[in-house]
Amino acid sequence: MTRTPPPEECANCGAAIPRKARACPGCGADERTGWREDSIYDGLDLPDEADDEPPQKPVRRGVAWYWIAVGLALAALLVLGALGIR
Repeated sequence: MTRTPPPEECANCGAAIPRKARACPGCGADERTGWREDSIYDGLDLPDEADDEPPQKPVRRGVAWYWIAVGLALAALLVLGALGIR
């Protein structure tokens, strides 16, 4: 039985395989399991690595309108309280 040379990269885990290796150092795939050119995950339609990043929220600048309304209401209460004390 002739020994099939391993691929440069493991199709199962993506680890680099040394030229004379008998098995993948990452996952153990070998000649018996078949040096597959395709991964077992190729037909699953998984998202790319770039899709793993969460979407970024837009940056808001300035003060929200409700905080301005709260500040005006507090200022009005302070003025009314000050006028009522005299």
